[in-house]
Parts: sequence; structure tokens; C-alpha cells
Amino acid sequence: MATLIIRNIPVKLLKRLKESAAKHRRSVSSEAIFCLEVALGGNRVDPREFLARVDARRKRMPRMFLTEEFLRAAKNEGRS
Repeated sequence: MATLIIRNIPVKLLKRLKESAAKHRRSVSSEAIFCLEVALGGNRVDPREFLARVDARRKRMPRMFLTEEFLRAAKNEGRS
């Protein structure tokens, strides 16, 4: 593994990083790596694969046609 040294971290940012690390029970280094992975898209999703999963899920679900009347009635339900 490579090493990265970060200098001149703003005090408030370092404090937030330490608090987040403590909250997630990680070291500050592990928390920084996690934040970088999230920010840089460490777990990128293939758009075609994602859309295929969405289509498969849609096919399993019953069709729901939401009309303006239905939505208005649902919104007003229980209002007096």
C-alpha cells in the first residue's frame, strides 16, 4: 500500500474527521480513506447493470397508475 501525507489540514476539518472516526469506530486514517472512497466513487456502479436491476424490479411490482385525482384524495385524506 502507498502512503499519503496531508499537510495544513484546517483545524475544524481535522476535528470533524476525528469525530467521524470515533463515531464509526475507525482510526482517523481509515476514516480518511473511507471519505476519499466515497468522494471519488470507490464503488462505482455500471449504469447498464443498475438499469437492468431497476427494470427487473419494476417487472416484479404491480403496476400503479397514479392519477391527479388519486394523489389529491390521498393528500387530503384525514384533513379536516
